[in-house]
Amino acid sequence: MENKKHLFGFRPENYKLLLIGLGINILGFILMIGGGAKNANDFNENEIFSSVRITLSPMVIIAGYLVIMYAIMRKPKPKNELKND
Repeated sequence: MENKKHLFGFRPENYKLLLIGLGINILGFILMIGGGAKNANDFNENEIFSSVRITLSPMVIIAGYLVIMYAIMRKPKPKNELKND
């Protein structure tokens, strides 16, 4: 009978990728926030509909989710494969 260790699904590499994806998502949401107006009654159409808010930040957020999905789905490589002779 073989002795096999039961390992938890996540390895340290998975956690690192997960944190990187989370950081990318946070960056995307910060880009979406953008700048604020000094006066609440001011409406700056160029600031609200800027290309950073409309196109760049959603792409960054999607990239962050893709990294997170990869981190979850990544299967760890076995260090020593057992050879059956």
